[in-house]
Amino acid sequence: MTGLRADAKAYPHPHVRGAWLDTVREDIIEPDLPIIDPHHHLWHDRPSGRYMIEDLAADLASGHNVVATVFMQCGWLHRADGPQDFRPVGETEAVNACAVLSARGAYGKAHACAGIVGFADLRSDDLDAVLDAHLAAGDGRFRGIRHIVAWDETVIPTTSVVPPPGLLRDPAFVRGVQRLGDRGMTFDAWLYHTQLKDLLGLARAAPQTQIVIDHIGGPLGGGPYRGRRDEVFAAWKADMADLAGCPNVHVKLGGLAMPVNGFDYHEDESPPTSERMAADWRPWFTTCIERFGVTRCMFESNFPVDKGMCSYPVLWNAFKRIASGASAQEKTALFHDTAAHFYKLPQD
Repeated sequence: MTGLRADAKAYPHPHVRGAWLDTVREDIIEPDLPIIDPHHHLWHDRPSGRYMIEDLAADLASGHNVVATVFMQCGWLHRADGPQDFRPVGETEAVNACAVLSARGAYGKAHACAGIVGFADLRSDDLDAVLDAHLAAGDGRFRGIRHIVAWDETVIPTTSVVPPPGLLRDPAFVRGVQRLGDRGMTFDAWLYHTQLKDLLGLARAAPQTQIVIDHIGGPLGGGPYRGRRDEVFAAWKADMADLAGCPNVHVKLGGLAMPVNGFDYHEDESPPTSERMAADWRPWFTTCIERFGVTRCMFESNFPVDKGMCSYPVLWNAFKRIASGASAQEKTALFHDTAAHFYKLPQD
């Protein structure tokens, strides 16, 4: 990939500091409210720290009533050999093994990784065969693809895929997203707010594909975007309003505890309280809920990435504070039903 700046370390993921996170503890708000966490990862080999199924289980058991989760691709345990396009199937194989153990009660009551979202190069000529391989490896749990498209000339991605600029407009990529819809599979869009207009074009070109915007569309707040939050918010809000007009587009409410967003909680002496995060994030989340409605919005943890700035119980308390004015039916949608419907998760 060309066009990346040399200051790659401007947006490093903070290390998870358990002792620091433990300095802020809170009573759990609405502990009985059922939750599906539709966005987390697993890995053992990242500089930010290890996060395996037992680590996830500990977070799921930290007080909130999390009943199921969806694993989101992150480049973990791809196959070491074989055709390049098929190597990401190794991640689905590994995650499904964790899901089987979780379903048998090995890691508590929650059904971890009840849904699996993997990676495939959506431009590949072998896309259908790769999707078939994911389906076989997922043993009924595989739901769709996230092909990371997050790109901005000022930002060095720290993700498992480094996308080229303009990927959302690539005709081969558009055909791949359309194919997901043909096959009843979902597309997770991890991008930055500067790319939302491109996503609008994609959503209109693939109306049969169910698309979810990860991390509310990635509003940038670091580097050259620092100090321009009002400007970023205005541009983001206008683009999200346009996307809300596409009935196939949904939004994940979360992912703002990353350095690219510029809230910088990890630099403080103490981690943020749920009150602080709710105050900082409420305008962004309520805008999404107002535009898309509760049946197209779902709260997400983005763990362990966001664990560099906040703990799991405090994070979900922040979400519950933001949703405090919602009705019981609306909360059920935001915390459980929208995710269950979007990812076609089995109902208990």
